Amino acid sequence: MHKFYFITTLIVLGLSSCSKEEIIFEESSVTDELNAEIIPIEDSTPISINLSTAATKTSTWVTNMQQTNGLLESSENSDFVSLYDNSLTALVYLKLGKITQAEKIFDFFNSKLHIEFLQGSGGFYQFRNSNGEEGSRTWMGDNAWLLIALNHYHNITKTQKYSTMAAAIENWLRSLQLEDGGLIGGYNEDGSQIPKVTEGIITAYNAVQGYDSFHSNILTYLKNNRWDSEEKLLIAWPENEDYKYALDLHSLSAGIFPDFPTEVLTKIDRYKTTQINTTNGEEVTGYSFDEDKDVIWLEGTAQVLVAYQQANKKAEAALLINNLEKTFINSASLSNAQGIPYTTNYGTTYGAGLLWDHADLTPAISSSVWYLFAQLEFNPLTLGNNKNIPDSDKFWNVN
Repeated sequence: MHKFYFITTLIVLGLSSCSKEEIIFEESSVTDELNAEIIPIEDSTPISINLSTAATKTSTWVTNMQQTNGLLESSENSDFVSLYDNSLTALVYLKLGKITQAEKIFDFFNSKLHIEFLQGSGGFYQFRNSNGEEGSRTWMGDNAWLLIALNHYHNITKTQKYSTMAAAIENWLRSLQLEDGGLIGGYNEDGSQIPKVTEGIITAYNAVQGYDSFHSNILTYLKNNRWDSEEKLLIAWPENEDYKYALDLHSLSAGIFPDFPTEVLTKIDRYKTTQINTTNGEEVTGYSFDEDKDVIWLEGTAQVLVAYQQANKKAEAALLINNLEKTFINSASLSNAQGIPYTTNYGTTYGAGLLWDHADLTPAISSSVWYLFAQLEFNPLTLGNNKNIPDSDKFWNVN
């Protein structure tokens, strides 16, 4: 689950399974590449995209949220910047043909490569303020999303402009792998390890291109530790029966593993709920983070929408679009611009922890960008899912 709800994330991750094995980040793995040639490019030729009026207003909001330093706040006037949200935004900028705006995001993080990423235990900070300072935690999953965005950039532009940064992130992700094949989740401010998180592990699997022992060892870990062979679902929290499963593992699995069991989408109704949208009193149907079903997680619902589109489930996708569009909130600072909040109403995030104040009252980058992915019929995970996995490694096909 991402990543904007910084208060409750610590609670959830702290209760997940954790390995005591020590990992040391080796700076030397990328320092030889730090003088790689930077190849400047111009904006791509403007592309013709027919967006609906609603999607155009959302695109306007996301496009104009970018600050002069390249970063976007997760919502207006929040002074809160998320690595995940900026990685998603870079992806939608690329899809919209706004190459220069995507580069501004990448340039910010590239400027932090020596002074942040290659320091201490490694990794870019998960959160920071709008000035790009006061960073906290280095969460593996968000760094993986930045690598996914860089992979798309290099694929679209046919350059290797940010190859040094991409190589650094890949090497760091590889350094997090333990003997059992799982990945620790990164590091807290005090240097302690963040426990293994299924969502982050499969995102890193997708982000690191190709297929080698890193990938096969991840599949071994998932088979042995995070796979329910009866339900044919990945497990989010093995030690907690009430929160054993999580919504995003359904949509992400469908995008990351091309021939994953069909149950991953047919069993998604365990999270389905109808709630009253806080801002306009509309009745909205969507999906919660987990099976307590006390809120609709709009980012997660938009992720399901993208998965439905990829699976050619047109009727289900159309219903979700209609429900998501009931939740639009107008920008407080821009005219003719709107976004989608993080949730329809106030309640709990994944697990029993409460959401942050105003999660249901202001447009959120993550929800809005996943909605735009759907409108653009784009799944950012597709680029990394063609890995020619040996049949013997596909644990999901074993009876």
